Amino acid sequence: MQKLIDFVKKEVVLVVAVVLAIVSMIFVTPDAEYIDYIDFRTLSILFSLMAVMAGLQQMGVFREIAEALLKKVHKIWQLVMILVMLCFFFSMLITNDVALITFVPFTFIILELLGEEVSGKLMIPVVVMQTIAANLGSMFTPIGNPQNIYLHGISGMNIGSFLLLMLPYTLVSFVLLAVYCLYLGKKCDKGDAKASFQTFRDMTTRTHLQGSSRDMVRYLLLFVLSLMTVAGRIPYLVTLGIVLVVMVLFDRKLFAKIDYALLMTFVGFFVFIGNMGRVAVFRDFLQGMMEGNEVLTAVVSSQVISNVPAALLLSGFTENYEALIVGTNLGGLGTLIASMASLISYKYVVKENKCSKGAYFGFFTVANVVFLVILLLIYKMEV
Repeated sequence: MQKLIDFVKKEVVLVVAVVLAIVSMIFVTPDAEYIDYIDFRTLSILFSLMAVMAGLQQMGVFREIAEALLKKVHKIWQLVMILVMLCFFFSMLITNDVALITFVPFTFIILELLGEEVSGKLMIPVVVMQTIAANLGSMFTPIGNPQNIYLHGISGMNIGSFLLLMLPYTLVSFVLLAVYCLYLGKKCDKGDAKASFQTFRDMTTRTHLQGSSRDMVRYLLLFVLSLMTVAGRIPYLVTLGIVLVVMVLFDRKLFAKIDYALLMTFVGFFVFIGNMGRVAVFRDFLQGMMEGNEVLTAVVSSQVISNVPAALLLSGFTENYEALIVGTNLGGLGTLIASMASLISYKYVVKENKCSKGAYFGFFTVANVVFLVILLLIYKMEV
């Protein structure tokens, strides 16, 4: 029983998706149309990207790049800028989850080298900004987060159109993050902090990649293959087949690193959305509520159920996919569960220092609301 309780706590969104799918079967008896609910293209691309990212991560590629950059900094504001912008730019390619899993623990190690006083001032604001950066950077590309992969696919948009749609919000986000990083770093970049930073530079060492150059080439080729699949240049079944063969032949351990819970969450919501779309009363109600309010509905829904489920749920009841893309991406800001990726940072902070839980939550909420309000104003100016 305890194992079941622990599983439910860990995979709340998956459990909710499965329960909703089962309940919806009461209204629509399982039939041959169920198979049409499932977006196998999205599931295949997600699986392929997760496998590739897991392979590159276990080689230490992202950490190697981070350490190489940190060797070149001379000021604390530069250090803060790099730690935050690593999450911002890498999330565009390796997803917001992987960016935070990679760089937040790395940040704890780096900041601790600055000494207790300086790290105490920087830890919470830097990790909060990294979380915001990962959620905002990932919105720029179709592969930055799971809902973008899905919405890009069903919208029929080409990659160029998707990038142009999200470009204004991405640029504003970059400027906001850069200004705050500069302010935070400059505030600490004086007095004893400089001495601490010199100690940090002396102690920082470079790690080495795990694996061979052939492994690197293999994963990079698979990544390019996945990008071409997202762009519609290669059939998703071909890419999935190649990824599976490579995993079986060269690295079977990657199978254990796939987030199957996320894949099954998608399946659960696909079934629920498909069934509810066949219930006229529910379909007409949600369509009427969303018409002309897609962005706001997506933002509000994301605050309660997070932006990935919100994207899956709302996509069945509107064809204004551009607004849904904007709404679910901006909706990743706000509450701690607005983007499930945000929970990754929170768990690391709680594990690192339980006393900082309240302080982190407070700063996180205020910072997220500020960013969300500004970006919503940008949206209002756009329309």
